[in-house]
Amino acid sequence: MPTASPDRIVCKPTPWFTLRAVAMLLMFSVFAAYFAFDGAVGYRKKNKEYYIHASFKKAKDEFEAKSKDGTLTATEWKQHAEAQSVWFPEDAYLLPKDLQQPMPWPAILHDYEKMKPLQFHLLWREYSGEHGYSDEPKEKPFSTREIREQWFFSALCGVLSVVTLFFLLRTIRRSISADQEAVTSQTGKRITYGDLKTLDLRKWDTKGLAFADYEGAAGKGRLRIDGLTY
Repeated sequence: MPTASPDRIVCKPTPWFTLRAVAMLLMFSVFAAYFAFDGAVGYRKKNKEYYIHASFKKAKDEFEAKSKDGTLTATEWKQHAEAQSVWFPEDAYLLPKDLQQPMPWPAILHDYEKMKPLQFHLLWREYSGEHGYSDEPKEKPFSTREIREQWFFSALCGVLSVVTLFFLLRTIRRSISADQEAVTSQTGKRITYGDLKTLDLRKWDTKGLAFADYEGAAGKGRLRIDGLTY
């Protein structure tokens, strides 16, 4: 974005660059937090949900087996169900840190009348609705590798956030300026017009980039002029 005075033109970072950089910073930051949440809480909570749901299927199978001869009573089933607990793997990394074990079977599985239809999926829907779980849990639990992957992606997005922030802060404090005698690059190098040798505009129409070769008192090199950034 150029600003002009009688003898000097200053091109500061464009709103387009600033908005894009801020959007990228927000995106990487949100993804970093999202992946970290899944690694620390989300995937482990889903695993807990998976194993609780598996206990509904196990209860249905045991109820069916015990009631085949028609002698199972409500009291017998309740006593059996109350003695059971949800099976969880020994690897604590796969489960929520605040999970208290052993966890008894949910109380709904103790109810003889509710178990009689052998429709455990309906019992699960009732139970999950009360506890904020999914109607259809995952087909298999998340593995240790999958949980660690979330931390990897979180760290990656965190690094990208830092890099984006670095370039954003560096760029917004820079500018390209020109006066009657010379042009000053975004890095602060002052190059007189007499030292400019060639101007390459081949990428200007497609990418907004121009390059000027110079040689003289400022040394020898190439000035990059980014029309989308300044």
